[in-house]
Amino acid sequence: MKLYEHPESGNSHKVRLLLSFLGLEYESVIVDLMTDEQHQAPFLAVNPRGEVPVLVDSDLVLRDSMAILVYLATQYDERRQWLPTDNAGTASVTEWLAFAASWIQFGVFTARAIVSFGIPANGLPHTFKGDVEEARVRGTTSLTIMEKQLSGQDWLCGDRPTIADVACFPYIALAPMGDISLEPCPAVQAWIARFKQLPGYLTMPGLEDPDYRKG
Repeated sequence: MKLYEHPESGNSHKVRLLLSFLGLEYESVIVDLMTDEQHQAPFLAVNPRGEVPVLVDSDLVLRDSMAILVYLATQYDERRQWLPTDNAGTASVTEWLAFAASWIQFGVFTARAIVSFGIPANGLPHTFKGDVEEARVRGTTSLTIMEKQLSGQDWLCGDRPTIADVACFPYIALAPMGDISLEPCPAVQAWIARFKQLPGYLTMPGLEDPDYRKG
């Protein structure tokens, strides 16, 4: 199994987390996003989207973090701890995967990219001027939605963590890198703390020091 990734990519980190939780070994191939390697011909041959992560498992190539999470949770989690088998449970998890790919991606993800990296990301050219205030509105709304969900339960889809939590965790926890405070959301903060206690948890740049890219 091979994972094309970058250490500062939250979408890559989602996959790293689940691989660690499942105890799976893999070969890491670092794609240097800081030098725009993702848009050069060799990597575009792997992923025409010019994005990480990409998972290669034998003849299967997956080019989306959500698809990778679903694949790993069905192919390698025999006990199906990370993705429920019942229809309602599967639908609930899918709803949060979509939330991570939309509200979170265009909110806290984008604010972090603009504030801490100076680029809009989301497949846009580095010269494109992103709207950080728009991203912060979406990001703050995302946190409000998650705060309501987590106020009455420990995990997004019930009493145990699933790939819904894995999908949402990195960029929500990295929100301060986009100057979006977590202080108004105590339930989200408690969820982040619980997540960090999961066996096999891995950190990444920015989770402990959100200002490491500033200045």
